[in-house]
Amino acid sequence: MSTARDLMIVALDVEPSRPPERGDLSLALAGAEAYDLLRAELLELDGDRIVPRLLPEVGDPLLAEAASSLVRQGPYETLEDWLWRRGRGLARAYLTTLEREGQVTWERSRWLPFRGGRTVLSDTGARRRASYRWAADEPVLLTLAAAVGIRDEMTAAEPGITDDAVLTVLAAVHDAVMELEAVRQRRAIEDAAFANVWRGA
Repeated sequence: MSTARDLMIVALDVEPSRPPERGDLSLALAGAEAYDLLRAELLELDGDRIVPRLLPEVGDPLLAEAASSLVRQGPYETLEDWLWRRGRGLARAYLTTLEREGQVTWERSRWLPFRGGRTVLSDTGARRRASYRWAADEPVLLTLAAAVGIRDEMTAAEPGITDDAVLTVLAAVHDAVMELEAVRQRRAIEDAAFANVWRGA
């Protein structure tokens, strides 16, 4: 079971609270991979640093790629640094993989065949599994989805997470998404100021 795959499918399948930014989704997918590697005991956390463990066979190719990308020499990489490095372009990589596997197709408009289209999920076991986890309110999946705006933040009445390492991963994803949003806002302000300078010249 791949939480990252399930998160990508949910992102394509569910009407979001707000459309997720691709960069936000990539960071959350990297966090989902870290969670899966942690659960499979392929890594452990020493404070905020990722300590890799033995590398057995991993069935999912993207998860295997994530495991092989871990820094295997001390002082090891921080979780935050790994999220940013691993997350670069990760949403596109997952979408491409799902398309290659026939999980997703690209439907062009009949009336405007050269003006884009939309992704359509096939009725597969992977989609049903992701839908089941979503409907079951699986807390890690819900928290990652909330971080990128696919759903609202979890409430106190919803099932919580008690594992400290998992909480560390989810907090790092949340912080990285917030940092990325701050960068976007700063750039928007700078671009607006630059445009005002040119209009006033």
